[in-house]
Amino acid sequence: MSIEIIKEQGDEDIAKVYLGSFGKNRVVEFVDSLGGAQDRRDKWVVIVSSMFGCPIDCKFCDAGREFMGPLSKEEMIAQVDHIIRKHSPSGKVDSDKFKVQFARMGEPALNDEVIDAIKEIPERYDLKTYMPCISTVAPAGRDDWFEEILRINHDILGGDFQMQFSLHSTDEGYRDHLIPAKKWSLEEIADYGERFYVGGRKVTLNFAIGESPIDVDRLRDIFSPEFFAIKVTPLNPTLNAEENDLVNVFDEDTGNRLPIVKEMREAGFDVFVSIGDLRENEIKSNCGQILQTYLNKETMEV
Repeated sequence: MSIEIIKEQGDEDIAKVYLGSFGKNRVVEFVDSLGGAQDRRDKWVVIVSSMFGCPIDCKFCDAGREFMGPLSKEEMIAQVDHIIRKHSPSGKVDSDKFKVQFARMGEPALNDEVIDAIKEIPERYDLKTYMPCISTVAPAGRDDWFEEILRINHDILGGDFQMQFSLHSTDEGYRDHLIPAKKWSLEEIADYGERFYVGGRKVTLNFAIGESPIDVDRLRDIFSPEFFAIKVTPLNPTLNAEENDLVNVFDEDTGNRLPIVKEMREAGFDVFVSIGDLRENEIKSNCGQILQTYLNKETMEV
C-alpha cells in the first residue's frame, strides 16, 4: 500500500513532517527525524500516526480536533515505507539506533493493529537495529493489548522497547483535566511498568511541563527509579494549548521550573530534559499542527 503525499514541511537535517492521504477524510501526519543526531547512521526516528485524528482530545494536542478511526497495519507501515525508501530504496537501514515511534496522531493503545505493525516492520526491512516506541496515556480497558506489548518486549525484543507513559502531572484531577479520558491511575501504571522492565531501557514517564502540579515526593512513592526514568519536555505551542490557556513555563535559559528537574534527580530518577531544536516549532512538527493548517485552508477555500 502506498501513501499519497499532499504536503511536506521541514528540514532534512532536523525533522521533516509529511501530510499523507489514504483517500477522502483519511489524512495523517508522519515524521522523518534525526532525533537530535547529526547523521541517520547514528540515529533515525520515524514517527507514525496510528489513527486518523485522536479520540482522547488532550487539552494541549491538536490531533484530537478530528477523529476518523484507526489506521490499518498496512497504512501504518506505508508511512514507515515512504521514509525508509526515500533514503534507502533497497530497504536497508544501517543505523545504530533506528526507532519507530507510534506517537504522532492517535492513541496507539486503542488500535489493535499497532501490535501487528510492530511485529512486521523488522520482517519487511533489513534493519541493523530496531526499537519500537509506544507513547500512551494508558487508556482503561486495554489490559490485553498492554499484556501483548509486554510479551513482545520480554520474549522478542529482550528489553529493547521504549515504553513511554504520558503523565504530565502527579495530580489525578489535573491529569483528568489535561487528558479527558478513562485511564489507568498512577499506581496501575507503576505496577505495569515494573513488570514490563526486563533490564536495559527503563520505562519512561513523560511530563510536558506547563503549569501542571508535580509532587516529586508522591512521584517517588509510586514509581521506583530502578524501573522508571523521566523525560521532561516543554509544552508545545499548539492551537489547542493556546485555546485552553496552557502555556509553556519551562525554559532552560530563564530557569523556570528547573527546580522540579533538580528534585526529580535528587529523588534518584534518571531525568532527560528534551527541549529539542526550537526550529521544530517553526516547522510545526508538533502533533496535529500541519493537519489543522491544511484543514483550515481547505475550509476557507470551499
